[in-house]
Amino acid sequence: MEVSLIDLLSEKSPILLAGDDDQALYAFKNASAEYIRERHSDKNPNYASFTLPHCSRCTRVIVGAANDIIKTAEKNGFLKNRINKEYRYFEHKRKDEESNQYPKIVYGQIFDKQIPWFIEKQIGNIAADIKDRFSILIISPTGGKCRYIGNALKNKGFQNIEFVEKIDTKEPILMDGLKILLDDKKSNLGWRIACKCILEDNDFNILIKKSDLEGVKGICELINKNDKKEIIGLIKVVRAVKDNKEIDEDEFNNLLIKIGYNTCEKAKEIIRDEMISISPPLNIPGLKKISIKSTTIQSSKGLAADYVFITHFDNQYFIKNKDKTKISDQDICNILVSLTRAKRKVFLISSNCQKEPTFLKWINKGRIDKLPPSAVLTT
Repeated sequence: MEVSLIDLLSEKSPILLAGDDDQALYAFKNASAEYIRERHSDKNPNYASFTLPHCSRCTRVIVGAANDIIKTAEKNGFLKNRINKEYRYFEHKRKDEESNQYPKIVYGQIFDKQIPWFIEKQIGNIAADIKDRFSILIISPTGGKCRYIGNALKNKGFQNIEFVEKIDTKEPILMDGLKILLDDKKSNLGWRIACKCILEDNDFNILIKKSDLEGVKGICELINKNDKKEIIGLIKVVRAVKDNKEIDEDEFNNLLIKIGYNTCEKAKEIIRDEMISISPPLNIPGLKKISIKSTTIQSSKGLAADYVFITHFDNQYFIKNKDKTKISDQDICNILVSLTRAKRKVFLISSNCQKEPTFLKWINKGRIDKLPPSAVLTT
């Protein structure tokens, strides 16, 4: 509808469209980069096309890393319809000085609970080094991670920190659907929520389209018999827990996995929390008022800061498909936007201490400064 409005306006008056298909982040809102690509195309005589190739925000290494990702993506068959455009570093005395000061992107593997502590230490190091004002942007893959880091830094004494403290809306989860089905085993809403959480996106969309046909019965009548059997099994386990009855251990563990509760990880988390020493509250007055913003990838679009921390930089979060070998153009755009928010320096923080993320391998090794475990703990 928005594009139709633009086309109507263009019939009466000249218009200028500006955009970047490398920053197409809102596919989940049905936004599409194809609209601007169509109007930029040589096949469209109604528009004169041009590009703005220079980046005056980022340092040389960040521009280079972004180009590495784009080049690797295209080599691997991604970004097929991307507008062919250059992304160049802007030669400038001040920017050259910053590029020389920060020639590499920092990468470190840090336990989830240590991330706020690591960020605090790095902010202290930056303040001691430059002795001037600077801004911090923390980009996390989920709202929950943003709030956790924001609250943790607040508790450490930072006063000028901005983040969303409350969740206004939330997507229903598998347990919501199972609870409904406990009370009404034929509830269409309950089956819809459970199917949304159990099925692959494509299978779920096909199921919903079938359920929308006139005269079709409820979702519980349309679902594949194996998927239906699985959901009924989960309901059985939940009912047994509710009634405090004996439960098969394998069935119970399957339920925990389906609802995203990893008992082993939770146990390790508790032990780590006990072992990691808690740093004292911030006692350097100058640091307390540093501008810090903690936000998600989508909300970071349009923002910029001197120093950017990209947290939970792992396949688990930055590749949305359950099959982590199936990368999407959206995943690639997410990392491009995150990287290019930084004016001076980027910190990539992985919470998986066993495996390096795929996108790290897409960046030239010469641009990365990998922190050894000892440096992470003592920095």
